[in-house]
Amino acid sequence: MPESPARPSAPAAGPTAPAPEREFTVAERSQFHLVRHRFLQHRLAVVSLGVLVALVLLAYVGGALWKYEPGQFTPDNSQPPSWDHPFGTDAVGKDQFAQVLRGTQISLQIAVLVALFSTLVGTIWGAVAGYFGRGVDTVMMRVSDLILTLPLLAVAAMLAHHFGGSWWLISLVIAGLYWAYVSRVSRGVVLSLREKEFIEAAKALGASNTRIILRHLVPNALGSIIVNATILVAIAILLETALSYLGFGVRPPDTSLGLLVSEAQTALTTRPWLFYFPGLFIILIALTINFIGDGLRDALDPRQTKVRA
Repeated sequence: MPESPARPSAPAAGPTAPAPEREFTVAERSQFHLVRHRFLQHRLAVVSLGVLVALVLLAYVGGALWKYEPGQFTPDNSQPPSWDHPFGTDAVGKDQFAQVLRGTQISLQIAVLVALFSTLVGTIWGAVAGYFGRGVDTVMMRVSDLILTLPLLAVAAMLAHHFGGSWWLISLVIAGLYWAYVSRVSRGVVLSLREKEFIEAAKALGASNTRIILRHLVPNALGSIIVNATILVAIAILLETALSYLGFGVRPPDTSLGLLVSEAQTALTTRPWLFYFPGLFIILIALTINFIGDGLRDALDPRQTKVRA
């Protein structure tokens, strides 16, 4: 019998490709890291944040360590700026540097309290109105519109004159007139969020209205709300300055930057340092907070997409 042809042997296996020694992966950035990265790219906002922190430290730490008290009388009456009195003294010998530091403390406390109270009330008010809509939205927004139509400076001056001149009462008066601005912003953001899929999913899972508002809607609206809160700080500084300048703000023996400017207007030609130094602090605080708000607005821009790095 003829032999069957031999089957061809399988080719010898060649050298196998070496397995990769290391597999490179790219970690996804968290939302916090994205916001921080975008904020740090805004150089003017970063510089402004540094200046504002320096002013706060100067006001509180420097005020506690400075050798003169705000209300302390010295024998150096109406002295121009010197090594002993960097900002000079007033007509009765009070050190202007200590006065400006104390005024900065009071003005910052007013501004922060106004921002916190207005943001808290306005955010909840606008979120409830935007979420429920219809009749609830109509009634609540008409109340906000009523507040917005009031002449803020005139009403604030009247209320401040009636309730007294302590800094926390001034804060509540200003905040009671500015929360309506935040409520409009909060309502607008909530109106755009309440029809989203994650809200429908929360409703389907049986979440209560309170939980949906506080755990889903408000956190997702924080970007716009935080930016408005920073703007409120600058507005509160300027409004407190105007009230104190008109005589309806903080009253002696305490002081604020606005009150210092008001008291120094009659000495502008003879002792200009009493006017310009507190005015410079007002300008620095207002400008730095506005620039920080611009940086936060860019960093929290919802149109920014998540990237990998």
